[in-house]
Amino acid sequence: MRPLSDFRPVAALNRWRNDPTVMQTVRSAAAATLAYAAAVWLLGNRPPPLLAPLTALLVVQVTLFATLTSGIRRVNAVVAGVLIAVGFSALVGLSWWSLGILIITALALGHLVRVEEFVREVAISAMLVLGVSHATDLALSRVLETLVGAGVGLLFNFVFVPPVWVSSASESIEDLASRMKDLLTDIGDEVAGHTPVERAAARLHEARDLNHDIAEVDESLDRAVDSLRFNPRVREGLLSRVVLRTGLDTLEIIAVVLRVTARTLTDLARKRTDEPLFPEETATALQDVFINMAGAIDSFAVLITAQVSKDADEAETFLLTELSAARTSREHVATLLLEHVQEHPRQWQLHGALLTDIDRVLDELDVEKRSMRLAEELDRSARRRRERYPRLARIQRRIEKARRRVRRRAGELLRRRKTG
Repeated sequence: MRPLSDFRPVAALNRWRNDPTVMQTVRSAAAATLAYAAAVWLLGNRPPPLLAPLTALLVVQVTLFATLTSGIRRVNAVVAGVLIAVGFSALVGLSWWSLGILIITALALGHLVRVEEFVREVAISAMLVLGVSHATDLALSRVLETLVGAGVGLLFNFVFVPPVWVSSASESIEDLASRMKDLLTDIGDEVAGHTPVERAAARLHEARDLNHDIAEVDESLDRAVDSLRFNPRVREGLLSRVVLRTGLDTLEIIAVVLRVTARTLTDLARKRTDEPLFPEETATALQDVFINMAGAIDSFAVLITAQVSKDADEAETFLLTELSAARTSREHVATLLLEHVQEHPRQWQLHGALLTDIDRVLDELDVEKRSMRLAEELDRSARRRRERYPRLARIQRRIEKARRRVRRRAGELLRRRKTG
C-alpha cells in the first residue's frame, strides 16, 4: 500500500482546483497571455497592444455567465468612450474645459448604456483618444485591441468552461448550518441550572456573528448560481439555483430567530441572577427541544444540498423525525411553562417569546412548507422568464403544442394497429 504522503500533492491540487481565488488567478493569467499573443499576431506590436490582455483580464470571470455579461459591458464602454472622443476631437479639441465636459458626458453615457462597473472605462477611453493628435487612428486601434481581448476572453471561457461552484456553495451552507446547530446545542446545555449573564451574553454575540457568516455564504451562493447559467455541463440549473437560494433564505430567517432567542435568554439570565432560568423538569424539556431543532437544521442543510451529497431521502427522513420530536417536546414545554407562570408570573412575556421563537423555527423547517415555497419560486422564475423573453416563450409553447400533437397522433396510430 502506498503511504499517505504520496497522496498529499494530489489532495493539495484538488483543494486548489476547488478554490475560486486560485482558479480565477490561473485562468485570468492564461487568458491575458493568449490575448496579448493574438493581438500581436493580428495588429502588430508597435505600440504594444496591452489593452488586449487588460480586457481579457477584466473579461474572464470565475463563471461563464459573468464572463459573457462583463465582456459585453466592457466592449460597450470602450466603444462609447471612443465615439465621444472622436466627436470632441473633431469639434472642439483638447482644453481644460473640453476635458471636463468630456468626462461628464462620458460618465453620463456610461450610466445610460448600463456598463455598470465599467462606467469609468468610458471616460478613460475618451481621454486617451482625445489626448493624441491622430485621434481616429488611436480610436480604431483601441477598439480593435478591446475586441481582440474580449473575444479571446470569451473564447477562453467557452473552450475551458469554468467549474460549477455548487459544491463549494453547498459546503458553505453546511458549515453555516453546523454553526447554527452548535449554537442551539450550547443554548440547550445552558438552560439547565444557573446561567450567568456573561455566558448568556456570549451566546447572543455568537448568534449575532451569524450575520457575517450568512454574508459569506451568500457571496459563495451567488457565484454558484452564476456558474449554473449558460453552462453546457449543467442540467436543471434553474431547479438547483432555486433549491439553494430558498434554502439559504430559510437559514437566514432562522438565524434571525436564534438571535432573538439568545436575547430572550439573556434577559432572563439578567433577571434571575441567583436562581436557575427554569425549573429542572422544564429545563430538561427545553433542552430536548433545542437538541431536536439542532438535528433538524443539520438534516435540512443536507437536504437542500442533496444534488451534491445525494443523501436527500435519508436527510428528509431525519428531518421529519427531528421535527416530530421537537414538536412533541415543545408541547410539553408549553404545558410546563404555563404551570410555572401561574405559580410565579415573573417575566411571563419572555416565556411566550421563547415559545414563539421555537414555533417559528419549526415552521420554517417544515417539509410541506418548503415544497410549496419551491413550487412558488419555480413558477415565479418561469413567469419572469416569459415576461423578459416573450418571443422565446411563444416558441416554447409552439414546440410543446407540436410535441403534444405528435404524441396524440402516435397514440392514435398505435390504437388503429391494435384494433386492425
